[in-house]
Amino acid sequence: MSEQLLDVQNLWVRFPSRRGIFDAVRGISFSLGRERLGIVGESGSGKSMTGRAILRLVREPGIVEADHINLHDVNLLDLPEQQMRSVRGRKISMVMQDPKFSLNPVMTIGAQMIEAHRQSTGAGQSTARARSLEMLDAVAIRNPHRVLRAYPHEMSGGMGQRIMIAMMLAANPEILIADEPTSALDVSVQRQVLNIMDDLVRERGMGLIFISHDLNLVSEFCDRVLIMFAGRIVEVCDADKLAEAKHPYTQGLLNSLPRLDVPRDRLAVLKRDDAWAEAPSVSGQIKS
Repeated sequence: MSEQLLDVQNLWVRFPSRRGIFDAVRGISFSLGRERLGIVGESGSGKSMTGRAILRLVREPGIVEADHINLHDVNLLDLPEQQMRSVRGRKISMVMQDPKFSLNPVMTIGAQMIEAHRQSTGAGQSTARARSLEMLDAVAIRNPHRVLRAYPHEMSGGMGQRIMIAMMLAANPEILIADEPTSALDVSVQRQVLNIMDDLVRERGMGLIFISHDLNLVSEFCDRVLIMFAGRIVEVCDADKLAEAKHPYTQGLLNSLPRLDVPRDRLAVLKRDDAWAEAPSVSGQIKS
């Protein structure tokens, strides 16, 4: 059995609206060990909101409720905001989907990396700078000294994503949440970023939550997969057996993807059943 790092039980994320309360995440439960856990589903299925809720990044008037979100034996929902800040970055880091919106455009990359590292670890200026250079080198960025002096707009999408990964891993967190980290990248850069993440996660024995809409990518890269529909987990399976999924929603997602080995004149249209949204959420706990 994989060592359990994170345990989420009965998580709900709600938003008030003119039509009443909207449930973005609806009573899901799962755990994470030292593994690569994929969360997949269509846009609006609750994937990103789940990652944000773990770090308590859902802004008001959003409401996050759960029986617990345990990091080891500590319920993150019980921590005051000051203690929660020591969790973000130091113990759990999150790489957002688009680095253009994550990096401050008026600060150099070096200033942002150094500030983030000092906030997370309390390190001095010179130590934080040395660590930033070390992490840029770890994500295969050439001439890290030049990159530290540059501004975000001078970087390509792939470079920006690698910089964000370097920044989030600098404090040696136990868990990395990666929200669509390769969605805006071309195939060659995408593979390079995935290899970098895979190497860093394996070397450090971290837990990774990999949020994506790309089932083929997740089946190759992850160990386990949670499939979400309308805020619920409808199926859990081993990543290498994703093609054998039983739930009709998962099968529909797979059949709507083009495949070179099985050419078809027309792709299947994804059909949805409202009953799936009302069925109890499947548990994504680590198997003993």
